[in-house]
Amino acid sequence: MNPEDTRRRLYWHGIFLFLLGLLTGFVVQSLRNPRMGLTAHLEGVMNGTFLAVLGALWPRLRLTPRAAAVAFWLALYGSYANWASTLLAAAFGTGALAPIAAAGRHALPWQEGLVTFGLVSLSIADITCCLILLRGLRGRASVIE
Repeated sequence: MNPEDTRRRLYWHGIFLFLLGLLTGFVVQSLRNPRMGLTAHLEGVMNGTFLAVLGALWPRLRLTPRAAAVAFWLALYGSYANWASTLLAAAFGTGALAPIAAAGRHALPWQEGLVTFGLVSLSIADITCCLILLRGLRGRASVIE
């Protein structure tokens, strides 16, 4: 992956996900669980910002091409899955992994399972991505700024 192309792709996805988060804000009150809908709105905005920041940070990472590719795809998966999983939780009214936001709501078992899978898998993706990024930021900068 060309670092400049990757950087632009991260910017694009960041702005797109930020937009999805903003648009989610318009439907919060129509969701089965508006409190979780607000969470989905915020996740879209925050994860979009994260991807844009990652784009700005990308040239400073010292990673192998394979590690860079893994970090890129984990960042995209984790960011989009975070928004989508919380939006599905709001639409379905699931409560398994967010009992406070769910306020006693429960959904069908397959809906609970789908949201649980999304939340658990994105958590693993995000933590792994952050560990790779921290590794890419270790040591001193190679150029004096």
